[in-house]
Amino acid sequence: MLTVKEAARELRCSKAHVHNVINGKVHDLPPLPVLRIGRRVLIRREALTSWMEWIEGREAEIQRGAGLARPHADSGARG
Repeated sequence: MLTVKEAARELRCSKAHVHNVINGKVHDLPPLPVLRIGRRVLIRREALTSWMEWIEGREAEIQRGAGLARPHADSGARG
């Protein structure tokens, strides 16, 4: 389990930004799932990892659609 502060450190952003993501206030990002215990907000490490992987996958799809994806080193292009 991570606190908002620890999640912010993992994501390299501010606690305020994490709160905005949790509350669905960041455009084009799904809310980050949390466990609320009273005033305490906790984030499962697995939930954060899954959320990040989903975002990375979506970004890769967007880049492929825009022709921005970088080819793999073993794609056959040799010099």
